[in-house]
Amino acid sequence: MLRSCFRPIERFLFTGRGVADRGDVLLWHRDLKPHVAGDFSIAVVQANSALEDQGQVLNSAFGTYIGVYDGHGGPEASRFINSNLFPHVEKFATEEGGISAEVLQKAFYATEQDFLQLVKRSWPTKPQIASVGSCCLVGAISNNTIYVANLGDSRAVLGSVCQTKKSVTAERLSTEHNAALEEVRKELRALHPDDSHIVVYRQGVWRVKGIIQVSRSIGDIYLKKPEFNKDPLFAQFGYPIPLQRPVMSAEPSILVRELKPQDQFLIFASDGLWEQLSEKEAVEIVHKNPRTGIAKRLIRAALQEVAKKREMRYSDLKKIERGVRRHFHDDITVIVIYLDHELLGAKTKLPLKKRGFDSTSVPVDIFSSSEMGVDESP
Repeated sequence: MLRSCFRPIERFLFTGRGVADRGDVLLWHRDLKPHVAGDFSIAVVQANSALEDQGQVLNSAFGTYIGVYDGHGGPEASRFINSNLFPHVEKFATEEGGISAEVLQKAFYATEQDFLQLVKRSWPTKPQIASVGSCCLVGAISNNTIYVANLGDSRAVLGSVCQTKKSVTAERLSTEHNAALEEVRKELRALHPDDSHIVVYRQGVWRVKGIIQVSRSIGDIYLKKPEFNKDPLFAQFGYPIPLQRPVMSAEPSILVRELKPQDQFLIFASDGLWEQLSEKEAVEIVHKNPRTGIAKRLIRAALQEVAKKREMRYSDLKKIERGVRRHFHDDITVIVIYLDHELLGAKTKLPLKKRGFDSTSVPVDIFSSSEMGVDESP
């Protein structure tokens, strides 16, 4: 029942209630909308031929949910999470009487199991589905507390002001799972002491089994379930890697933190943003600029850095078509959540739709939304 009441909202939003950016048809955004405890801004820029990033904000009777899903190997896993994770969060929150770390952990596990069932059903006709996966970053704001659960290398950063409100500090709230980090490599080697190739340094990058940079995800079933790795049908779509045990995990790292009066905003973004901007640079941009369109502003700042590194003009970068553009930067999703402390902990007054839910998601594909309107702002 929960899924049935979410889907009509998602279909409505995918038709393009956001707008494409003038001069860059691959940049979609919603400049400012309310959430349970403030405002939020969301934007995404597409680089891949098919958009592999997904992002969403949902207002619930339990609080505000935020999700950024950075897919790899195809868009199927991130789209699946976008449709299925929050219904699980709401289901378990209802059963438990509110949001908790355990609720998020259960929701991640249920989503992984549901995706596994999809892979099993699709396997005979589409074996490559076993190699599709997604990072998964989720936040939940409830009763003056922020919960952050993460798989992979997307990142959540909190911006807090000092007493004079003239400067801002950045605090990372998410734990990342990328083989580029020494602690992740140590963890993998400890879990697989009999596998000298559990992490491999290839072409300047550390990868799990020489294949993938992240060590935790939803999906990537061929690196978790041997039966999907050894099947000869899979050999034509990937490299058979003998597994003694799963080499990737869907167990999220979870942080719970009480929000304080000086905590002003949160930035949730896929790694495409953090490859170009430091946490300090990102929170400075948010702190010094108006709320309206702030997620779009962060993406533009990242793209300007891309152009600068490539010694090209930003105006020329914007003209590059999807697919080819992936050689310059990744898909990037950014969600900025403003915290209005007089609303934190208060009972929501938003006109929530469909049994108490109001959801905003990025389009399945930027081109599906760009026909609906063009941003005329400078």
